[in-house]
Amino acid sequence: MVISLLSLLLLLVLIVIPVRAYAILLPNRPKPRTGPSKLAVFLGSGGHTSESLQLLRALPFTRYYPRLYITSSLDTLSIQKATSLESSLAPSLPPHAQQHTFLVLPRARRVHQPFWATPPTAIWSLVVAVWELSIRPALRGQACSDLLLLNGPGTCVPLLAAVYTSKFLALPAPRTIYVESFARVSSLSLSAKLVRPFVDRFVVQWPQAMGKGRGECRGWLV
Repeated sequence: MVISLLSLLLLLVLIVIPVRAYAILLPNRPKPRTGPSKLAVFLGSGGHTSESLQLLRALPFTRYYPRLYITSSLDTLSIQKATSLESSLAPSLPPHAQQHTFLVLPRARRVHQPFWATPPTAIWSLVVAVWELSIRPALRGQACSDLLLLNGPGTCVPLLAAVYTSKFLALPAPRTIYVESFARVSSLSLSAKLVRPFVDRFVVQWPQAMGKGRGECRGWLV
């Protein structure tokens, strides 16, 4: 465990220093956005994916494109559902608003995985998320998206950590919105408790789930 954490710290130092210098020396910083918003959404599998896609159905796709669907490894069903949504809406969209891609990340914690075995998989998920959502977009001089929509489960924590890496490096970073699952009626999930202090907007669908802390209740969204 200790060796893994030290290795991760060394890796981040080796990446952070040159990329931060690149950001400072970059002569042409991106101008404020005036066009459509690039949207990234995490599909957390099962009910989480269904809720995320239901949220997307309420958005005007002519304003939110290109769309990046982020899934966990082995979650082919979420990719199929997102593809189906895009196909159903494509006839009503102009070609430029049909742009969408997929990003598959290692799962932070597998279903029924023992907690003692979670740190290595969580660290690897974090490293890949930082590379894909922070470092690689920075090398292209852009943010991974303008908005990142999260709905759980555990892999959303490394995603948020990747966003904060961009902020720490003074690089463009997306705004983040976490919408707690409809199934969480009276209490928050572990993922929600972890990300609550750090997301730009924290939304629950049941007032009983709010508890103490920052956030807002918008009623049933899915």
